[in-house]
Amino acid sequence: MLSFGGVDYVHRWSKNNQNEFTPRNEADLAHWRNMITVIVYDGVRNGDQLAGTANSVLTMYQGNGQIVRTDSKPRTPQHPAEHLIVALLGSPGFLEAVFARFVLIDDVGIATVYSHRVYGEDAANPMDEWLEANGPSIEKTLMAWDRIPLPDVLRRLPQSK
Repeated sequence: MLSFGGVDYVHRWSKNNQNEFTPRNEADLAHWRNMITVIVYDGVRNGDQLAGTANSVLTMYQGNGQIVRTDSKPRTPQHPAEHLIVALLGSPGFLEAVFARFVLIDDVGIATVYSHRVYGEDAANPMDEWLEANGPSIEKTLMAWDRIPLPDVLRRLPQSK
């Protein structure tokens, strides 16, 4: 279990270094509203590799939706650089707002993704309203979140088949 923004998230699924968590009352992975996904990039060991990974994900998001914004925190003597991508991804039946933060933890690349879905054919207006009301606070919470699970902890989670 992990806590994000005052909400407890329960581990639901893990496979191939991708780990998904939803709130207690959102156990159905086919129809959730909020999800935290934590992806471990074992081959990413430095800032240049992390930036390359973030750019690859950015390209994938551009091909599947609309980029809302990007940002990077420069490296400091105390912290490696971090990257943020906010995107809207669409599929028949829902829109998904994605806030993806890329960081190095224990010298391993980690993407922490907060996702929010709005279901229905007319999801655009409710999603716009949700983003207006919640987008800035979700981004701020994600970028300040210091409780990202460590890579070793994530590797020990039960794996799905």
